Amino acid sequence: MANFNIVVDEDQQWLLNCLSATLDPNHEVRSFAEASLNQASLQPGFGSALSKVAANKELPLGLRQLAAVLLKQFIKKHWHEAEEAFEHPAVSSDEKAVVRRLLLLSLDDSHRKICTAISMAVASIAVYDWPEVWPDLLPYLMKLINDQTNMNGVHGALRCLALLSVDLDDTVVPTLVPALFPCLLKIVSSPEMYDKYLRTKALSIVYSCISMLGVMSGVYKTETSALIVPMVKPWMDQFSKILNHPLQSEDPDDWSIRTEVLKCLNQFVQNFPSLIESEFMIIVGPLWQTFMTSLGVYVRSSIEGTEDPFDGRYDSDGAEKSLDSFVVQLFEFLLTIVGSAKLGKVIMNNVEELTYYTIAFLQITEQQVHTWSMDANQFVADEDDVTYSCRVSGALLLEEVVNSCGTEGISAIIEAAKKRFSESQREKDAGSPIWWRIREATLFALASLSEQLLEAEDSELTRVGSGNLLEQIITEDIGLDVHQYPFLYSRIFSSVAKFSSVISHGVLEHFLYAAIKAISMDVPPPVKVGACRALSELLPETNKVIIHPHLMSLFQSLSDLLNQASDETLHLVLETLQEAIKAGYELSASIEPIISPVVLNMWASHISDPFICIDAIEVMETLKNAPGCIRPLVSRVLPYVWPVLNKPQQQPDGLVAGSVDLVTMLLKNAPIDVVKTVYDACFDTVIRIVLQSDDHSEMQNATECLATFVSGGRQDVLAWSGDLENTMRRLLDAASRLLDPDLDSSGSLFVGSYILQLILHLPSQMAPHIRDLVAALIRRMQSAQIAGLRSSLLLIFARLVHLSAPKVEQFIDLLVTIPAEGYDNSFIYLMSEWTQQQGEIQGAYQIKVTTTALALLLSSRHAELAKINVQGYLFQSAAGITTRSKAKLIPDQWTVVPLPAKIMALLADALVEIQEQVVAGDNEDSDWEEVEADDVELDKDLMCSAGVTSSGRPSHQHLEAIAKAFNKVLCCYLYIY
Repeated sequence: MANFNIVVDEDQQWLLNCLSATLDPNHEVRSFAEASLNQASLQPGFGSALSKVAANKELPLGLRQLAAVLLKQFIKKHWHEAEEAFEHPAVSSDEKAVVRRLLLLSLDDSHRKICTAISMAVASIAVYDWPEVWPDLLPYLMKLINDQTNMNGVHGALRCLALLSVDLDDTVVPTLVPALFPCLLKIVSSPEMYDKYLRTKALSIVYSCISMLGVMSGVYKTETSALIVPMVKPWMDQFSKILNHPLQSEDPDDWSIRTEVLKCLNQFVQNFPSLIESEFMIIVGPLWQTFMTSLGVYVRSSIEGTEDPFDGRYDSDGAEKSLDSFVVQLFEFLLTIVGSAKLGKVIMNNVEELTYYTIAFLQITEQQVHTWSMDANQFVADEDDVTYSCRVSGALLLEEVVNSCGTEGISAIIEAAKKRFSESQREKDAGSPIWWRIREATLFALASLSEQLLEAEDSELTRVGSGNLLEQIITEDIGLDVHQYPFLYSRIFSSVAKFSSVISHGVLEHFLYAAIKAISMDVPPPVKVGACRALSELLPETNKVIIHPHLMSLFQSLSDLLNQASDETLHLVLETLQEAIKAGYELSASIEPIISPVVLNMWASHISDPFICIDAIEVMETLKNAPGCIRPLVSRVLPYVWPVLNKPQQQPDGLVAGSVDLVTMLLKNAPIDVVKTVYDACFDTVIRIVLQSDDHSEMQNATECLATFVSGGRQDVLAWSGDLENTMRRLLDAASRLLDPDLDSSGSLFVGSYILQLILHLPSQMAPHIRDLVAALIRRMQSAQIAGLRSSLLLIFARLVHLSAPKVEQFIDLLVTIPAEGYDNSFIYLMSEWTQQQGEIQGAYQIKVTTTALALLLSSRHAELAKINVQGYLFQSAAGITTRSKAKLIPDQWTVVPLPAKIMALLADALVEIQEQVVAGDNEDSDWEEVEADDVELDKDLMCSAGVTSSGRPSHQHLEAIAKAFNKVLCCYLYIY
């Protein structure tokens, strides 16, 4: 590229001074400079000025890079008025042209960080301007790529195309691929001319384009096939050559280029298995070579720690260079192949070797040993992490082997586990200091597949007895020194829990006692973590007679452990404590004084951590439900929370909301005398929080608490104060504030539940206020900015429809007389909103209530129904794939349909879903299980009016009732038209 000089005039010098000042260590200087730059960004020419700084190779690198970063931010805010983050003023067309020209001329910069920053700015503009306004962008980049005398230009063009390719759409890819791919193939196939970095970057562009073609193939199968077929053989040849060489140690560039090859292959296999099937055998040998040699490098680098695995390292473009990221991608590709109906059989010919070597990849690394030994919280967090690690990816591959190969896959895994166990035993006998790692990896593999292995009838693991493989492994290590092998011992504990159903009672009891003992001993934290995991799973299934003699000591040990645990480990200890309480219900009265103070103090000290607070409250709730514990627990909690609620403004963040949550827990399903006790202490303060607080969490929790007071105390709530009218007025005042349309939606989030409890339990007192209530509900719904709030308010209207049956038409008449902003009346607005939101309503019971309410509305045959048109269905306004940029330009468009037709469609959808649920039968994960028992009990009569059962799962009778109702509604629909 030709050099060009940029004259630094007075304005440029001011900008340079400001940029330099933003790097000054003095806070005041930095703040003033940032404010000055922000003000300057509103003036014409700021974007071009930043471009000139970024392009000027005579300026310091840091200033140029900063200018490029600020330019990207400037583009985001001022380039395109349709952008969500747009701020006035918009950049003029002339200035845009200057910026585009300067950026392109800077793409061949020798500094890769500058090149990356420039490329990001180019990509930001291209989202808006390319190809329509910037047609010369691609030809310029192609020119740079083909210029072998300017490797900096090749790098800049590839970096820019890599960023652009992420947001390609179906209008660009078909013309881009034929022109670009030959150039990319030339780069990838010329290692003597282009280094691994450039070849890797070229492959990343191939990956993005193949991914987009895969998306397009669903709509344009013939066109994409025509593009893919010519490129399969040349690219497979290149992939084969790259993978065929043994993996290099301490060579992150080699790992990176293989990673991109695997990503490209993954897209080919996922999207075009039939098209590549004939050429796939070229890949198999080199892929196996990479897999086999990777293990050796991984063992030396990560597991033994004798070589550098480059963990946490990134290149100048921000791409990860670690060995771990490569191995994860390798597993992901192997998983894709194993799961492919067309290509899986190729790998499955070597399934025993695949599983055998995969287990070796699951060993704990040297870095993990160091980190986990120092930080038990990290150990727990990583053990629970199921997203991104070699261990997780390897376990997922083994799981896919079982799913795809069935008995053959299970046999291969069992055989591989036997071999690895024998190897570890030989290493142990030989005195190897790391013999335990492969044994721990073997147990980890088996435990990860416990569900699949136990479900397989002919699996060796289901044969209970001394020959059981897992039992053989764990009994071999019963006498291990827990201090010397903490991670193996932890894995043994968790594995015993996973396979408790096939382990002999004697061995199971031994490890149950060992786990209880480990909780109280001075052992490494990983051992206690494993013991807690084992107890959490074993206690619910353990014979109570066996465990009872040890429970008091276990409670004491867990209480002590709570005082030592922190963060992640607290969750585990609390979970274990909860299961121990359930196992020792008969001892509940004696353990409450031991457990309650510790858990309550721990809850208070971690009030800022919502997850720990939830766990702690669940423990106290379990204790509350135990025989003889609720009243002592209430007497212990109330003296603590009353001062907090009485002076909420003086409390630390989160304590008031948490205290109200604790009160709500005490109230749920409590005897009436307990509700009265809590009422006397807390009702007034909870009301005040709803009326006066501006904290969303406090308002939400206080609203839920009021709803629980009403559902638990019912009519007695009004009498307890001695002034029925005053209490009712205060309850209505709370409702009024929560339904204020000007209140933030988050603060009103739980108002739906509260209003429902008032209607259901105080019907005579609420009856005179129904019209005002409906008007307030409509106003609140119109101003609601949270979908969950709108859904909860819709549920109230659905309940009101049911309550008005069989005179539903009177309720419609009421709605018609109430105005709604922007609509002729509230009924029109309500039905417009309801029919849009019905598909978003969550929870089986809520869906039942709202769906049957719609049926009641339609069956009323009210004349207003036929007058209303509502939003129908989304239709495709343009051909092709909808990308982010296209979606911004072309918003969703909907049909308009008559209200009765829309209701009929919604009812038909509901009927189909119920039929599917009935066919599913005993599916334990059915969404229809999610039923609020209290509400079902309260509304048995209400639901009978619509022919709906109160049980969670739809029965055949329920299906028939809905079908009859549907037929009746259909008749009504035909009558209307």
